[in-house]
Amino acid sequence: MNKQEYTIMKKLTFILSFFVVFSSVSFAQNSEKAKTLLDDVSKKVKSYDNIEIEFSYVLENTTENIKQETRGDVALKEEKYRLNLMGTTRLFDGKKLYTIIPEDEEINISTYNPEDNNGITPSEMLTFYEDGYTYKWDIKQNVKGRKIQYVKLTPIDSNAEVKEILLGIDVQTKHIYNLIQKQDNGTQVTIKVNSFKTNQPLSENLFKFNEDKYQGYYINRLD
Repeated sequence: MNKQEYTIMKKLTFILSFFVVFSSVSFAQNSEKAKTLLDDVSKKVKSYDNIEIEFSYVLENTTENIKQETRGDVALKEEKYRLNLMGTTRLFDGKKLYTIIPEDEEINISTYNPEDNNGITPSEMLTFYEDGYTYKWDIKQNVKGRKIQYVKLTPIDSNAEVKEILLGIDVQTKHIYNLIQKQDNGTQVTIKVNSFKTNQPLSENLFKFNEDKYQGYYINRLD
């Protein structure tokens, strides 16, 4: 995995957290309609024992003639998750983060640090949004019969790298349909949910790291 792919993986882990929890975000100073919709999403998500998401990821910058497309999947249960993207697995077991890179036969292991803005757990990552963004009601689209309502998040810091985030929510299911992140350098990242499954019979081993499965790998312990 090269440096660019690793950066994408870290950013995508951060963005994906936005798909699964809203419970710690304060909406007191934002649009009442946006608050109600996001509260509904939060309640719906919190009712599930686990979530499995298959998604597509597109990064575009028309000025630089850049377009990257890939697919991935993530399983989440409470604060644990397992993310597969670009041939690499990012696993968090509740205490430690494991980045498994078969191409290089390498594994990076680090301990969760709540002060790290890149975050490990979805709910901890959301603390960034509590005071960093304002929210408001945006456009509604009809996508193949599905009513998708967008909520726009705008950073309070005018110097922030992210210019705005559009979060598309299926009005009927209260599930996230897509997320569009626009950056100040003209880059746009779009994540679209292709499959959203809940309360699946997931094995606890899915969120556990078994070192015996990776004989011959170089293990880099970053603690």
